[in-house]
Amino acid sequence: MNLRFLETFVWVARLGSFRLTAEKLSSTQAAISSRIAVLEGELGVQLFLRDPRGVTLTADGQKVLGYAERMIDTWHDLRKVLGQETRLSGRIRIGAMDTVIHSWLSALFTCVTDAHPNVEIELLADTALNLSDQLLKGQLDLVFQTDLLRAESVRNLKLASYPIRWVVATDSPLNRAYTSLDELARERLITFSRNSRPHQDLLNFLHQHGISTPRVSCVNSAAAIIQLIRDGFGIGALPPALVSEALKHGALALLPFEAPPPFAVYASWHTGVGLTLNEAIVALSQQVVGGFCAQVGPEQALPA
Repeated sequence: MNLRFLETFVWVARLGSFRLTAEKLSSTQAAISSRIAVLEGELGVQLFLRDPRGVTLTADGQKVLGYAERMIDTWHDLRKVLGQETRLSGRIRIGAMDTVIHSWLSALFTCVTDAHPNVEIELLADTALNLSDQLLKGQLDLVFQTDLLRAESVRNLKLASYPIRWVVATDSPLNRAYTSLDELARERLITFSRNSRPHQDLLNFLHQHGISTPRVSCVNSAAAIIQLIRDGFGIGALPPALVSEALKHGALALLPFEAPPPFAVYASWHTGVGLTLNEAIVALSQQVVGGFCAQVGPEQALPA
């Protein structure tokens, strides 16, 4: 029995789609269908029920899945014993929100390349909400975003939290002495994409302080937020870690008022047989984030 075909079967069962499995395994739908057909022929049973919405396991398929996962696990254990899996290979699809991309993601990719040079990384930059949705649909393997995801076969690990401060262009008329938070909130406030964790935290924070109708501009790009702040379009509610150089050189300044609470950054990833690569990259991300937090200090990032 071909172990590669068993691995294909496990991925189709996980993703519920021949198309997504083909994308994951860098193959074609025809090749995936052929592997499953050969496996069904060897076992003498139908493994999947097919309909326009995707594929689901048959009763026999459910029985085969447990054995297939154990066989793949045994194969990987054997390779480890023989010293053949000290360096991992394969393709991993990573999703990251802007805050991660603009802080420590490059350092993580450097570590992955050094430790596992045969790993191919695909990166998707998007909002936390979209990344979470794509992870749950099986279109991503690992995402860095702001919320716990509660789903079967998905694990979460809090990596860090980012304090939020009010950020303003130093040479802007907005950089002045405000008498109260209420006065500050009469100006245009800039934050991350609508319904994101930072956006919701900002609205809740202002509501708790009796400010119910603020002027908030939601922007789904950290680079665009920073540019708008630099241009004096508004006051930003964002982590100082994203603008540390501009703060250091005096282009941007922090306003001395209480700000919304920090938001967390989580790694969320699929677990299961044959997903050692996901676990390895999460472990590396812990190391990288720990170093990043130590470098920038607690004013900009706090380790989990």
